Amino acid sequence: MATPDLAAVQAERDRIRATHLRPAHERPASSARGLHHTALISSDVERTVQFYQDVLEFPLTELIDNRDYPGSSHFFFDIGNGNLLAFFDFPGLEVGPYAEVLGGLHHVAISVEPERWRHLVRNLEQAGVEHVVHSEVSVYFRDPDGARLELIADPLGEMYGSQVL
Repeated sequence: MATPDLAAVQAERDRIRATHLRPAHERPASSARGLHHTALISSDVERTVQFYQDVLEFPLTELIDNRDYPGSSHFFFDIGNGNLLAFFDFPGLEVGPYAEVLGGLHHVAISVEPERWRHLVRNLEQAGVEHVVHSEVSVYFRDPDGARLELIADPLGEMYGSQVL
């Protein structure tokens, strides 16, 4: 893999920013109301519920039929602020292990209050979940099916002290 020309990368980033990024007071309102849900795959519904509800403390809000695949479940967890993290299982269908691929999902980052963040990091430790803490505000780990997650103590709209919204 070739090392990118960092000066060229920065120049391209600066060009895109100058071309497309408007100051906050000039930006139109978004056409969206918010993230309704992000859907991931579960190979074991109960194991997924135990991880997300018991370890991460995201309440299960519903468990219904997946209208697109007979025998499949579609279930939801409350991740705050009116947003949901959803899952599908596909019994009888070999979906294979989770894989990060170019153009695919890299990770899901969920904002939590700083005190709650410390509590959840302890939950991960007690549950034996491998994790990596970055900058004392961000923890990365994988769910039981291998999806990469991040819990971040920064407020919504902020990233490592910089406003991004």
